[in-house]
Amino acid sequence: MRFKKIFTIGISESSFDVEYWKKIDALTEKRAFLQKDSSEIITSLNDVDCLLVNPFVFKVEKEYIDAAPKLKYIGVLATAYAKVDCAYAASKGIAVTNIPGYSTEAVAEFVFAILLEHLRELEKGKIQARKGNYSEAGFSATEIKNKKFGILGLGRIGGRVAEIALGFGADVRYWSRNRKKEFEVKGIKYEDVDRLIANSDFLSLHFAQTKETELFLNEKRIQRLKKGAIVINTAPMELIDISALEKRLSKEDITFILDHSDEMSEENLKKLSKYKNFIIYPPIAYVTKEARIAKQKIFVENIENFLKGTPINKVN
Repeated sequence: MRFKKIFTIGISESSFDVEYWKKIDALTEKRAFLQKDSSEIITSLNDVDCLLVNPFVFKVEKEYIDAAPKLKYIGVLATAYAKVDCAYAASKGIAVTNIPGYSTEAVAEFVFAILLEHLRELEKGKIQARKGNYSEAGFSATEIKNKKFGILGLGRIGGRVAEIALGFGADVRYWSRNRKKEFEVKGIKYEDVDRLIANSDFLSLHFAQTKETELFLNEKRIQRLKKGAIVINTAPMELIDISALEKRLSKEDITFILDHSDEMSEENLKKLSKYKNFIIYPPIAYVTKEARIAKQKIFVENIENFLKGTPINKVN
């Protein structure tokens, strides 16, 4: 079985290696690209039975689903799928799949890369040494060991972050919608969410974006953050109340580090970037050679299995 027409939005030729494009092309009679802001999207969906989309640049809302009467399958090129109206797709008999777990190690390691970069003043050290100044005078640092390391969301990535934090000798605590006994036996302690937020020296966010998690770190919780706390968010910024964050950053008593800059508005980026304690990275947490291969492999296997009648990673 093959699709009649695969349509991609927000996905370019560079998104996949040649071998994976060949695999995708073997699964369809025709493939077409359109940019996320193209005026032809609605009319072009009329004869499409497979839609492949990058959810970080395009939202698959009701109007697009209605414009595709032959649509059977939506492949999301990400773990997050909140920007696809999955419930409405299901009501139309359309399967939606995502690619979970492909970047677990990449993102978990990135959390500690950016934390250590900040704690050990590594950028400052590199710049100084390149100028020929090899003195350690003026540097200060903080260790992770024995600090309270809080994790919000103990899924694949949050769980791996917890394991690594244990390796550093941190006092690792978590809050998740469901208790995770398999992690608790390792010494990772469950704690009430508001207590965790108020007492953590380091707080790492790992929620998927859903209606329930949007603005999870609201004004009340942001104000409860411990003085001197370092918050790391490798999850969507929709989890954060931006106005409340700006208000707390202005006090200069917390540090906020993120990498989902590509999803933020220019207005919010400009608003927050004026604070030195707001540290921003390009969306590079998932960027490793290993994750790139896994991402392509899972994505294509999702399509293949759907066509075989045995869908995997279906989210609706």
